[in-house]
Amino acid sequence: MRRTLAAGAAVALLALGPGAATAAAPKKITPKGVGQVKLGMTFKQLREKRLVGKLRPGCPLAENTRTARLRAPLKGAVNFTRSNPRKATDITVRGGAKARGVGIGDTLADLKAKFPRRKVDHSQEDVLGVTLVFIPRKRNPKEMFAIDVDTKKITLIGVPIIAVCE
Repeated sequence: MRRTLAAGAAVALLALGPGAATAAAPKKITPKGVGQVKLGMTFKQLREKRLVGKLRPGCPLAENTRTARLRAPLKGAVNFTRSNPRKATDITVRGGAKARGVGIGDTLADLKAKFPRRKVDHSQEDVLGVTLVFIPRKRNPKEMFAIDVDTKKITLIGVPIIAVCE
C-alpha cells in the first residue's frame, strides 16, 4: 500500500513540476510578437484565445485607432490597424516577458551584453524621460526598449516599436 501511494505521489510531482515551472516562466519576446500574441493577428483571433482584453479607443491624436490590454501573465497593450479586420501592428510590454533574457527592471549593461548591435538614442531624454534603445533590422527596428533616465532600468519593451502618445 505504501509503495503505491509513494509511486502515485512521485508521478503527481513529476506531472505538476514541469507545468508549474513553465507557468511561472516569462513569455518570450521576438520580432514576430510576444508569447502567443503575434503581429498581424486579428483582434478576434487574440480575443478568442483570451490573450487580450476589450477593444478600446487608442491615442486621441490618431483618429479611429484601437488598443487592447494584454492579459495575465503579460502586462502591456496591443495596438491595431484602423481598418477591419483590425490587425495587431505593435505590442508594448510592461512585464511578464523577456527578450533573450532581458526584461523589465534590467539595465543598459544587461541589454548591451545580449544585443551587441543595438542603437542607443539619448535625444528623447528631456522630452519623454527615457533613453530609447533600438534593436535594428535592415531598415526598421525589430524591437525597442525604453530605459528610465532616473532609475536606469528598462520600463517598456516594444515590438517592433513603443507607440508613444503625447
